[in-house]
Amino acid sequence: MAAVNARVASIVSDAFREEWGQIVATLIGLTGDWELAEECAQDAFAVALERWPRDGVPQRPGAWLTTTARNRAVDRLRREAVGAAKLREAAKLAELVEVPGGDESGVPDDRLRLMFTCCHPALALESQVALTLRTLAGLTTAEIARAFLVAEPAMSKRLTRAKEKIRNAGIPYRVPPAHLLPERTTAVLGVLYLLFNEGYAASAGADLVRRNLTGEAVRLARLLVRLMPGETEALGLLALMLLHDARRATRVGRDGALVTLEHQDRSRWDPAGISEGVEILEEALRQARPGPYQIQAAIAACHATAAEAADTDWPQIVALYERLAGFVPSPVVRLNQAVAVGMADGPAAGLALVERLAAELPGYHLLPATRADLLRRLGRAEEAATAYREALALAGNDAERLYLQRRLAETGHADVSAPASPVRRPGNERAGETAGPETTGTTR
Repeated sequence: MAAVNARVASIVSDAFREEWGQIVATLIGLTGDWELAEECAQDAFAVALERWPRDGVPQRPGAWLTTTARNRAVDRLRREAVGAAKLREAAKLAELVEVPGGDESGVPDDRLRLMFTCCHPALALESQVALTLRTLAGLTTAEIARAFLVAEPAMSKRLTRAKEKIRNAGIPYRVPPAHLLPERTTAVLGVLYLLFNEGYAASAGADLVRRNLTGEAVRLARLLVRLMPGETEALGLLALMLLHDARRATRVGRDGALVTLEHQDRSRWDPAGISEGVEILEEALRQARPGPYQIQAAIAACHATAAEAADTDWPQIVALYERLAGFVPSPVVRLNQAVAVGMADGPAAGLALVERLAAELPGYHLLPATRADLLRRLGRAEEAATAYREALALAGNDAERLYLQRRLAETGHADVSAPASPVRRPGNERAGETAGPETTGTTR
């Protein structure tokens, strides 16, 4: 029985990753109520865990979950009905299973279409992105908070306010016509970028890479490029994803620890992915409309095309980060520029820049991790050990923690034990290594 329950739990977990966004979106489209849709979707998955071990897994789990969630919504509306209008709404919902197909947008994919739907310009840009990640990607509020480097309670309030604004303003849940899509493209790109980020460098848990998220982000980015071939930032984002994803197989060692870029086996990188990423980046750059995703892709290309770590063009990377900071004046970008300076001009130069950022990135584990690495290279082992312990207290991913523990041991000052598990502090849990405004990395 335990084996059956474990198998069903695994199937339900897979179904959640694959179906959550579509189920919630279907219910929102039918009810116009974000909270009701999410609650009924959660109920459906809970019912599946209860019934599937006894009744067996249905042939079409997604359809079963959608129908169960819809029935829950019908029941809720009927219980809460206070007049004929509510009763008519419940009766209409009971007759429908899916959002009616067809629209004027020309967006060919359900998930991408729903992303454009959520990214309504009446909401602040960050709220659009956060709400879409929560509703369609199924990321938790904690994961989204880490992506934005804010405390979880603050992100929860932001999501609640966005839903309230949609409800109170009567904002329609539908895809705009094709000529209005460009005003939502920036937010959609942000959603895909952060979706890939969480998949490529998971903010917490045992696995560094969440393949389902990276794969979905790349798939949707390809669709977006086909839908909007003249959008250079869509090309830049796709190139960025492909160049990073080409290194996926080498980023975790056999012992489960993170392997930094310098020590990755480059013979195992995917040459086809690198070639495609570079080609797409060059196509974007030829249009002479640079943007932050293109610049980040150019940084990734500098790493991916270097035959050996020693061949990396660090001065070029420093210059690219300088340009990126002009588009995205983020302390995380400056932190990674400091790493590049440390590689180009020596660790002392990099450390001087890192020290200036301490007050701007409280609780961000990559700051003490970077500081520790620079101190280690300067031969200041005891100070490096202290910084490694600080990074360990903040890191949330097991692969990164194993790497930091190994570095700490190498300093010869590991007598003071680091915490066995990360210290949870609001807004400090972001673990990232992809090149981007909030999670840039140069050595990972």
